[in-house]
Amino acid sequence: MLRLISRVYWACSRWTLSTEPAPTRPTVLLGVPHTSNWDFVLMLGIAWRLGMHVRWLGKSSLFHGWRGPVMRKLGGIPVDRSDPSRVVGDVVARIRSGETFGLVVTPEGTRGTGDYWKSGFYRIARDAGLPVTLGYVDRTTMTTGLGPTIELTGEVRADMDVIRAFYADKSGLRPELRTEPRLREEDSPSAAA
Repeated sequence: MLRLISRVYWACSRWTLSTEPAPTRPTVLLGVPHTSNWDFVLMLGIAWRLGMHVRWLGKSSLFHGWRGPVMRKLGGIPVDRSDPSRVVGDVVARIRSGETFGLVVTPEGTRGTGDYWKSGFYRIARDAGLPVTLGYVDRTTMTTGLGPTIELTGEVRADMDVIRAFYADKSGLRPELRTEPRLREEDSPSAAA
């Protein structure tokens, strides 16, 4: 049913789905640039069209009241922003317990502009031994989809150079709110180690 809904969506949408095939194993799926709430609709459309089982991280306030069951049904995992250190461990535990899914992460952490991405996606991928799939939204070409799936090497700066190169020409829905792909950890002396 979800695939049918997504086919109708893509047939009627102004957006073009231009994607590589869905990964065949669990992955951390980046949703970038994250500049609008519409990114969520596009992400669901991509996942449903490709038949991917996805989970996503969302601020805990999205799960209050009547929205909670809906958000969980759509794959949401609530994140307590007052204790973000638990998120990585919780997600890695889910994966190690055998739960299979693509974990959608918006590393910008907000729809507003910032100086750095949140590094949780990187730590989850490394700790769980998962690849990273580069999902994107590009308003300039009105395309969205999945780019390549990459294996992280543990050399933060080198890995982020690959990610930066892919996203260099991707604008998001609101280009003025785009955050350049950069982790705080790249500025540390051990980033290239």
